[in-house]
Amino acid sequence: MEQQELSFNCRARYYKIGSITPDTQQIWIVLHGYGQLAQYFIQKFKILEEHQICIIAPEGLSRFYLEDVTSRMQSGNNRVGATWMTKENRIMDIENYVEYLNILYHREIGNTNTIPVTILGFSQGCATASRWVTDGKINFQRLILWAGVFPPDTNFEKGHSTLKGKDTFLVYGKSDPFINDSRFAEMKSVSSTLGIEPTLVEFEGKHDIDSKTLLKFT
Repeated sequence: MEQQELSFNCRARYYKIGSITPDTQQIWIVLHGYGQLAQYFIQKFKILEEHQICIIAPEGLSRFYLEDVTSRMQSGNNRVGATWMTKENRIMDIENYVEYLNILYHREIGNTNTIPVTILGFSQGCATASRWVTDGKINFQRLILWAGVFPPDTNFEKGHSTLKGKDTFLVYGKSDPFINDSRFAEMKSVSSTLGIEPTLVEFEGKHDIDSKTLLKFT
């Protein structure tokens, strides 16, 4: 058996709160976590709109039912979530979402933008955001990794060049079960190899977006 590949045009959806106008103070592109949908995830950032911030939320290209067939039949729950990638055919998925995000960026923001751009990844979206920005085809001023860390397969040479001089933050809840000593050690190791030192921001909470903490970045 031989694996084959082909390319084709694909449509993808994303959501926006606010518009990019001469009065816009910031642009945020926010990347959701595993099993979330962009239309609900973006609502967590609506509080930023009153600060003249435009929020753009892309959605992972793969969607799935959050419960298996048996559970859905018993509960009647047909909730759907999205993912950026899995371990299966991961390189192709990464290449696809990086291309998708680059196209989205240039459609919404373009090459002549003078408004500060923040890229925020939440949970699984942290790895997505990291791989995207280190691809080096977009201009941004700030990277926020919220409830997640740099992926271990980060391109360190390109990452160092891309993140040098950028504001980088690691935000986490003190009660987040996914952020532990092992994850901090991983973050410290990768950050050291990248030659950067992210600013740590913690809040009283779990694995979620905290509104009060969010407003610290306005």
